[in-house]
Amino acid sequence: MNVKTVDPAEHTGEDERIAMLIRQFTGGFRDQIRSPILATPADVGLQYDNVTFPSEDGVPLEAWYIPRAGSDRIIIANHPRWANRYGLPAHLEPWKSIGARTGNDFEVNFMADYRILHEAGYNILTYDIRNHGHSGAGNGNLVTTGIYESRDVVGSLDYVSSHPDLKAMTVGLFGKCLGSNATLIAMARRPDRFRNVRCFVGAQPISVRAFVSRIFALNGFPTSRLEDLDQSLRLVTSFGMDALSPLEHAKSVQTPTFLYQVRDDLMADSNIVQQVYDNIPILNKHLFWIENTTRRFDGYTYFSRQPEQMLDWFERNMGSAN
Repeated sequence: MNVKTVDPAEHTGEDERIAMLIRQFTGGFRDQIRSPILATPADVGLQYDNVTFPSEDGVPLEAWYIPRAGSDRIIIANHPRWANRYGLPAHLEPWKSIGARTGNDFEVNFMADYRILHEAGYNILTYDIRNHGHSGAGNGNLVTTGIYESRDVVGSLDYVSSHPDLKAMTVGLFGKCLGSNATLIAMARRPDRFRNVRCFVGAQPISVRAFVSRIFALNGFPTSRLEDLDQSLRLVTSFGMDALSPLEHAKSVQTPTFLYQVRDDLMADSNIVQQVYDNIPILNKHLFWIENTTRRFDGYTYFSRQPEQMLDWFERNMGSAN
């Protein structure tokens, strides 16, 4: 039998690489770099207003309101982590480094999304989540993958319901990644705010465990070290990996929900989306898998390329425009 000789220096090198990854990953939940706003709706010919409103806990949120003349329907849209209401400049450093190893090194621009929604007959309110874009800082700049960010979802609904020109409109929600998580958590935490919300379209909700498990696998690190990362994350955010997930919150969702996800996503284990979907207790729900790509960011841009299913979901649940 051959016995492999283990070089102690080899183990030391791996331990250092794991420790560095843990420090970088967990530190990013406290010191995340903001991305710039590189486009506006005017770039696709849309008139818009800069508006601001408070989150549920008072954090000031910056937003665009894109009116659609003659329409009594409004879509409230938010965005993924690292991004903002414009999108994500993943073609530029340092944001390029976030996903370059898995092919996610291209610009994500949501202006086409807004144009498509506008042409389909919707007013649009799209905002920067706290600690992103131009919105205010909250909770010591912590990113909590939806826990504190759910307060921003509630704030956007409060803004619409209290605005003299918007309060009578039919409301639908459109969230991506962090924005999806925040919406699902808000539904569980403040169901009273969702009584007049007709439907939700959510792209790629995420769990931290699903994300870091994939990172460890890509680097060939043992999964036993995930618990070290979990402890480090608790020390930075006060939350463990499993707390930073929408799985349990999905069990309280009562709003018609359409989820979609890149099936072979290299950045995160897509099984989390199946579990979220399975936990939603209502019949009026749908899950769609994006095939023939491994790039997570293709899920963020999918609506701009193939919007028909999502537009149909909005129309079936919100009715036709006046």
